[in-house]
Amino acid sequence: MSEEPRLVGSEALVEDDQLDTSLRPKTLDEYVGQEAVREQLGIQVEAAKRRGEPVEHVLLAGPPGLGKTTLAYIIGNELGVAVRTTSGPAIDHAGALGSILMQMADRDVFFIDEIHRLNRIVEESLYPALEDFTFDTVLGKGVGASAVRLPLQRFTCVGATTRQGLLSAPLRDRFGAIYRLDFYSRPELERIVRRSARILALEVEEEAVVEVARRSRGTPRIANRLLRRVRDYAQVRADGVATAEVANRALAMLSVDAEGLDPLDRRILETIIHKFSGGPVGLDTIATSLSEEPETIEEVYEPFLMQQGYIQRTSRGRLATALAYRHLGLAPPAPGTEQQSLL
Repeated sequence: MSEEPRLVGSEALVEDDQLDTSLRPKTLDEYVGQEAVREQLGIQVEAAKRRGEPVEHVLLAGPPGLGKTTLAYIIGNELGVAVRTTSGPAIDHAGALGSILMQMADRDVFFIDEIHRLNRIVEESLYPALEDFTFDTVLGKGVGASAVRLPLQRFTCVGATTRQGLLSAPLRDRFGAIYRLDFYSRPELERIVRRSARILALEVEEEAVVEVARRSRGTPRIANRLLRRVRDYAQVRADGVATAEVANRALAMLSVDAEGLDPLDRRILETIIHKFSGGPVGLDTIATSLSEEPETIEEVYEPFLMQQGYIQRTSRGRLATALAYRHLGLAPPAPGTEQQSLL
């Protein structure tokens, strides 16, 4: 498969970082979607403000692009404190963790993206910081070395993970609040697209808003990315106005179909259907056929295809559903076949 960044991939791209600051909601009132999470987090933040305490440690789980980083910054904004950001792989030793923690001011937010990728030594060093606001370290070397416990300012740790199952139980148990973020509904994405269009000063018709939202795979990050591409197309080819026709032409040029699938998604479905008679077929076999890593197929491509009902995961492998056949313009297997019985 191509190593080019996917337009409809949920992982952050450089261009996303450049515009995240302007499009990212600053408060819970501005945040769209995740209603249950927003309500519970709002109560948690307001209670902490009234008590003058840090917010209880928060773990945010869910697929990429759904707003975990945004919620971490909102917590900081609501409390009026700084947000210090890092990622699990970036903290490569306990000393690096200690350096960050010692710089935290009272009630600051410490955001750790991909927290499931912390190495074991760093994770264990984080435990006393989360429990008692202390950091254990060793001063000196050799026979003169001594273990000391350094006090830390009270802070809130916000961890974000796309793989909650990879978190160790001791780490997970140290978070007082665990929230799961789900894919967004079409109306929620339409609200996000309208808001972003206002910020980007883009004149957009309602039909174009619907088209962008429909192809955004339930993910705000992708909605904003597609909207920016439609804006570029509108400014160059359509006098700056994003109509439904302009949006359709722009997204067709980008090979994003009406349901948000791109060529990589379609290639996976075509591989299962054409090479393996629709399945069931093992993940490793699919990955080999596509010259891709099994983990990439499972973590990057499959979630949306399964969520939309194009693929089923069975005990015998992956199976293309009747919906996948119809999406590719093919006739589903005849009734009574083994493959059809699993649809």
